[in-house]
Amino acid sequence: MELFMNFPFWSALAAIFFAQFVKVPITFIATKKLDWSLLTSTGGMPSSHSAAVTALSTGVALEAGLDSALFAVSAVFAIITMFDATGVRRQAGEQAIVLNKLVADFQRFLDEAKDWPKKAEQEKRQELKELLGHKPIEVLFGGLTGILLTLVLYYFLIL
Repeated sequence: MELFMNFPFWSALAAIFFAQFVKVPITFIATKKLDWSLLTSTGGMPSSHSAAVTALSTGVALEAGLDSALFAVSAVFAIITMFDATGVRRQAGEQAIVLNKLVADFQRFLDEAKDWPKKAEQEKRQELKELLGHKPIEVLFGGLTGILLTLVLYYFLIL
């Protein structure tokens, strides 16, 4: 039952859900398209990964203090997670964009080839996931989301 009283844990979960939910209206404002699949997708604005790890670190800082070993662990974990979101995962997403373009171009070539024998309807191809990582601004706003949400929860629910 101690898990239900673990403020850093619950603030991190709240930050994930909030960041995922807010992606829908932000994308709608930017593209005029309502996309509910963003609730469960990776990538996009704001980064829910960054929101989660900064909420966790903020919650730990509020409960254990900035000088605690637990805060040091959570802060380093947050830094690594946010660095990875803008580095390796972002590059994998960029490569997925290029590969999907190559597949589309190759498919168009096959469809337009005059001497190519007609094939039966092929199964719909599955594209590689392009929204893997985050732009630095998405990570920044995800981090700010986590910190601010945790401070609001702490000062309005705990005190």
